[in-house]
Amino acid sequence: MNQTIKLLMISDIFVLTGFGLIQPILAIFISDGVTGGDIFSAGMASTLFLVTKSLVQLPFSKHIDNSGRKIGWLIVGTALIAAVPIIYLFITDIHQVYVAEILYGLGSGMAYPTWVGLWSANLMEGRESFEWSVYSTSTGLGTAGTAAIGATIASVAGFSATFVLTGIMCLLGCLILFLLERGHEREVRSKEAAKTRLVLSRDLAAE
Repeated sequence: MNQTIKLLMISDIFVLTGFGLIQPILAIFISDGVTGGDIFSAGMASTLFLVTKSLVQLPFSKHIDNSGRKIGWLIVGTALIAAVPIIYLFITDIHQVYVAEILYGLGSGMAYPTWVGLWSANLMEGRESFEWSVYSTSTGLGTAGTAAIGATIASVAGFSATFVLTGIMCLLGCLILFLLERGHEREVRSKEAAKTRLVLSRDLAAE
């Protein structure tokens, strides 16, 4: 695995594992702890997330294929996702839940196609299935482990503690992407320097 693949995977482990903390309890929080919330509202919130993500990611994927700032857009999308559990700390009304889920869909619609594009471009030839399996296993086990942990934290310390921990993990996942961006910038500068040296050497040879 190259450095880009490793950082993308570690970032996603933090983000997906973080959300694994609240997925089992979110419907309970909405139906019991939010004004106007019930089981139907919880389902509607999930629908808004999925519809928003689906509508955003198709046109955005066309833009990102031609963008030279893929990692920057990935950071923006991931930052929007990381903001969602923090927003849940202040939610009191079901309409606020709907806004949070739309924001979650917007961030995911930006982050997902960008992440997949970067991941696909950096897969090691001949080891594509293995690297995808390492990613799937890591995120799957992480999410499975945090599902029980999140429910335990919520029952002992309350929903707010779970949302805070989720937000922290998502922010860590976002910060890891800044390491990826710095590494990419160094690589670009290195390639530009190599091109400059090549041009200079050709000019000297021509003289």
